[in-house]
Amino acid sequence: MKEEYFKWYSPHLHRDVQMLAFGHAGYPVVLYPTSMGSFHENRDMGLIGAASWFIEQGLVQIFCPESNDRDSFYNKQIHPHQRIQNHIAYDHMIRYEIVEKIRFNTSVGKVVMAGCSFGGYHAANFGFRYPGYVSHMFSMSGAFEIRNFMNGYNHEDIFYNSPLEFLPGNHDGDLWKMDIVLGTSNWDICYDANVKLSDSLEAKGIRHWLDVRKDKHHDWPIWKEMFPHYLSRIKFN
Repeated sequence: MKEEYFKWYSPHLHRDVQMLAFGHAGYPVVLYPTSMGSFHENRDMGLIGAASWFIEQGLVQIFCPESNDRDSFYNKQIHPHQRIQNHIAYDHMIRYEIVEKIRFNTSVGKVVMAGCSFGGYHAANFGFRYPGYVSHMFSMSGAFEIRNFMNGYNHEDIFYNSPLEFLPGNHDGDLWKMDIVLGTSNWDICYDANVKLSDSLEAKGIRHWLDVRKDKHHDWPIWKEMFPHYLSRIKFN
């Protein structure tokens, strides 16, 4: 399996960013780490290995950027307004410094967004904010509200980065074209969040799959089952 390491200076984050890419060709997949995770977390925890067949066959190429959560949602030393601005800077980094560079690796001109736990939030938030860039969104045990990180502070940037809040008012037609999977379990700590998001999508008539697995914990074993299953939904031409 081809593995490449990238490091560059991000003009949006004003610091160096690191990323691993797996595969020599195929449908581009952006795979976020979990809360405050590193760019090599998904490899180290076996998620890349779980998808190895798709990678080695040249069906997908997976890009694993580092997180910015320590400087945004989890940085309690700064004002909540700065936390959300730091998240937006990360969002712009993903959009302009990664997605814009890889989305035309295939003729589709779109990417897959995926992630586990808080990475599932990032995948959903990006996918629902910019559906024109995203053909598939695979969230595994994601949570979709960020108010609990904001200490009661209110601002429109918080609203527009909380999928459960902004999704009802988003009428972008590409939302109805996206293949959306919400993976969870009846034992998952994020089960309720996934049901809520599913209900919101259902209310808008957006087709999706709420994949509720039985008696599995919010942890890597279930995500390693889910990820290759979800990749098999991509139509490879």
